[in-house]
Amino acid sequence: MALTFELDPPGGPALRDGVLELWADVSNAGGAVGFVPPATVDDIRPEWVKHLTAMAEGRMRLLVGRDEDGEIAATAFLALNTHRLMTHWIWLYTVMVHPRHQGKGCGRELMAAAAEAARGLDGIEAIRLTCRGGTGADRFYSACGYKEVGRVPGAIRVADGDDRDDVIMLLPLN
Repeated sequence: MALTFELDPPGGPALRDGVLELWADVSNAGGAVGFVPPATVDDIRPEWVKHLTAMAEGRMRLLVGRDEDGEIAATAFLALNTHRLMTHWIWLYTVMVHPRHQGKGCGRELMAAAAEAARGLDGIEAIRLTCRGGTGADRFYSACGYKEVGRVPGAIRVADGDDRDDVIMLLPLN
């Protein structure tokens, strides 16, 4: 099953609800997307508002993947770098594939679509992302062509006594 991707889809309640539900479902399945279970839509909504504000200000773009039923099944946020010496690369944030679509190649499709979207942006030469160590995400991103370029030990505190590395990865687009 292939997903259909759209960069900067029209906003509104359907987009909001679809992204919030995806984010909660991924979080509650153990996905490392800024929350730990149990996470509710109400817990996630303030973070969505921050992303929405950045999109409205032109600092962030949203890539949405829809399944054959038109439901939001995957997302990634592409954040433009505002530092004048670093505008040649972007950040990739909150990469999510719904648990019911995982293990079917949808994650690789999402990463390929994100790279294609980044290539379509003027002057962008690379994508950076960070991921939570101990989840296997770094192996997935490596399989998608990303290289580990840094690691901050214990930077992410998931719970008392459970600190994880913050793994920094880069994908040159040349």
